[in-house]
Amino acid sequence: MSDPLHLVRITISENPSARLDKALAESAPADASLSRSRLARLIAEGAVSYAGQVVMDAKAKVAAGQVWDVAIAASEEIAAQPEDIPLDVIYEDDALIVVNKPAGMVVHPAPGSPTSTLVNALLYHCADTLSGIGGEKRPGIVHRIDKDTSGLLVVAKSDVAHHGLAKQFEKHTVERHYLALAYGVPDAADPRLTGLAGVGFEAGNILRINANLARHKTDRQRQAVVKNAGRHAITRARVLQRFGTPPVLSLLECWLETGRTHQIRVHMAYAGHALVGDPVYGGRRKLTKTALSEAAQDAVKAFPRQALHAATLGFEHPVSGEIMQFEAPLPPDFQRMLNVLRP
Repeated sequence: MSDPLHLVRITISENPSARLDKALAESAPADASLSRSRLARLIAEGAVSYAGQVVMDAKAKVAAGQVWDVAIAASEEIAAQPEDIPLDVIYEDDALIVVNKPAGMVVHPAPGSPTSTLVNALLYHCADTLSGIGGEKRPGIVHRIDKDTSGLLVVAKSDVAHHGLAKQFEKHTVERHYLALAYGVPDAADPRLTGLAGVGFEAGNILRINANLARHKTDRQRQAVVKNAGRHAITRARVLQRFGTPPVLSLLECWLETGRTHQIRVHMAYAGHALVGDPVYGGRRKLTKTALSEAAQDAVKAFPRQALHAATLGFEHPVSGEIMQFEAPLPPDFQRMLNVLRP
């Protein structure tokens, strides 16, 4: 079901800026809380329209007196309560905490998941030390991973740490590497990949996907690759191991130059190498019966979620300046599947 929406109608004022996002920010009602950066994201997501036509170019020209509509998802305010939920704490000090989130846990409360989230657990574990920047619904949260993705997250415990970490994520200087099990094997010799827009290979047979992402036009829960619109997104991946004879699956190390919603999942599906178990972008693929053992095929078919794990996280400590590096082992379900796949 799509998120509930409310419309903000903006009339462009006299002598507007030359580009759409800036002009809308200048003319928006003060109580709408629409900054230029937020409007740029909404434009990329297809939430801005003029005369009934969606416009997804933040640099589009505008004129005084034009009336634009901005569709904003209505956000239900949820007062998160502390809950005594066990946390796998990798590191903690007065400024921040690094946790290894299990698959199945939502990061912060939302209308469909008001309790048992990472935020609820952190409120109990950290008491009143979490940074409040960003609103009560997301105390300390500077980045997220999907509910059914496991792995590392850093959370701010002070305002200084929150500002410092948020700036690093904004500048894309945070190091994040993921392990993923994908269908097929990305290879520079594959003519299908070399002919796909935005897809190429770097030295060492490293797959590079440079393809903008935006909210899907008809399904607001999904992201999609778009041209000449959306938000800039770059994913790299290299093959760590191949499975099957001939190879039909590959264990990938993926890393992000940018960090967009569902980025690895969407980019790998776009490249024809969707993640095993991904219910949104992957589907269930038929594997060559002779390529894998029956036990291996059963393990792949039964895997209930996207096979994606945030394995490493690196950043500069926002207070001390120390370079921090963390690793989290694969969760048991992912590791069991690999054990069956390996000879």
